Amino acid sequence: MSIATKTGDAGTTGLMYNRRVSKCHPRVEAYGAVDELNAAIGAARAVAAADYVSVKLLTIQQDLITLMGELATAVDDLARYLKDGFKLVTPELTAKLDRWVAEIEAQQVSFKGWATPGATPMAAMLDVARTTCRRAERRVCSLQEANQLRNPEILVYLNRLSDLLWLLARWLENESENKKPMSRESATCGKVGGLKC
Repeated sequence: MSIATKTGDAGTTGLMYNRRVSKCHPRVEAYGAVDELNAAIGAARAVAAADYVSVKLLTIQQDLITLMGELATAVDDLARYLKDGFKLVTPELTAKLDRWVAEIEAQQVSFKGWATPGATPMAAMLDVARTTCRRAERRVCSLQEANQLRNPEILVYLNRLSDLLWLLARWLENESENKKPMSRESATCGKVGGLKC
């Protein structure tokens, strides 16, 4: 079967169980934003040199498949979705992110105020993923306000994920900074009569 089904030519798309809705329906906006998030994380993972980061990103991508499936299911079809063996987003998924956040914070990752993305290519890609995550969170929030979200853990998960992505970017920046050779100016700065650089 061709990927070009042409069923969406009139501006509608199919949810799980063949429910047709507009392509700008809040539910489609929500899982579409998560799909963009998954792609942004995938782009970051493709260039990640550190296994410490890449393994976490792959696990997150797998969790996002679960999250997208749930979002792509209308509230009236959730019982059928569960009966068919599909999984929902659970507090255990969020707890895994919490453990990673605590693990990175325990490494004394330093940061001051607002981060300015771009210190390293990889950290910048994680910041793109983080801002995409925040947009996905806003779309899911809109779905909740329309009374079309039955699982509040989805919002908790996305909120924690954006925190983790921010921390991973800062961790990479710190790693990069620690590996830089000390410049001649830095090496002599503190030796000249208490001169501060």
